[in-house]
Amino acid sequence: MGFARVSVIAALLASVAAGAQAQATFPDKPVRLIIGSAPGSGPDIIARVLAERLWKAWGHRIVVDSRPGAAGTISAEITMRAAPDGYTWMILTSQLLIASAVYPNVKFDLQRDFASIALIGTVPFVLMVNPQLPAKSVAELIDLAKKSPGTLRYGSAGTGGGEHLTAVLFTHMAGINMLHVPYKGIPQAVADTISRELHAVFAVFPVAYPQVQSARLRGLGITTKARSPLLPDVPPISATVPGYDTYGWYSVVAPMGTPAAILEKVSAEVVKAVREPEFTEQLKGLGIDLSPGGRAELDAFRRDQTKRFVDLVKVAGAELK
Repeated sequence: MGFARVSVIAALLASVAAGAQAQATFPDKPVRLIIGSAPGSGPDIIARVLAERLWKAWGHRIVVDSRPGAAGTISAEITMRAAPDGYTWMILTSQLLIASAVYPNVKFDLQRDFASIALIGTVPFVLMVNPQLPAKSVAELIDLAKKSPGTLRYGSAGTGGGEHLTAVLFTHMAGINMLHVPYKGIPQAVADTISRELHAVFAVFPVAYPQVQSARLRGLGITTKARSPLLPDVPPISATVPGYDTYGWYSVVAPMGTPAAILEKVSAEVVKAVREPEFTEQLKGLGIDLSPGGRAELDAFRRDQTKRFVDLVKVAGAELK
């Protein structure tokens, strides 16, 4: 065996040993978990529950770092630039996937720049209106919009975000024109709908549920084909707009180049945490369909969702400009 071959084998063995050592000692300091949404949003709630579970498992803090704006692209740019040492993660959501397909000059590629850690679950959006609006059903809202094209205002967490595309798909399929008002986060859009600055808003279920339950806003429809057991009186939008079906989702990723051994360890721990009864109990009332999956499952899910959202953007592309 030649000297060069021996050197290569030695280097490979050293790399494997280093990976095993990194996995064994990880984490030995706090981890930063970046989210692209405002405090109080669905990703923020998920991140903080997950951080609590992992802190109990590891004894090291998971610091939730909220970087809202530009439909999550700001959080992605920060994460991409972080050292790939396992100590920076990001909550990757459908919102950011949509934004990467809509925004023309993003500085990252979700497939190239981010390694999968784990899938957490999926969640519907809810169409809500101010109770003073004379529309008590999706059909009545559509009729109202058709009578006054472009006068009804709806809010979102930003142009190209999940709530925006959900609304654009709705207006496109319903054949109506409503005025879009973008915000930096969905909580402010919800607040302005309550105060009658806006007429309507699509919000992810964790944000929408307490507003509908308290009657601060009226829930007209849910974006998935099935009703939620938590809001049984809110029908699927597809009952009025045939074929309408969309939802959001949550996952965890890290900068590409993060050691595989660390990714595997984090993935196993996140999946374990999501499967714990305590995790489910803490998220009770948020309407999230928990479906934890490891790295391979998230890779496949991301490929499928990329195609789905690119197709949706093509359908309604002209209305996003």
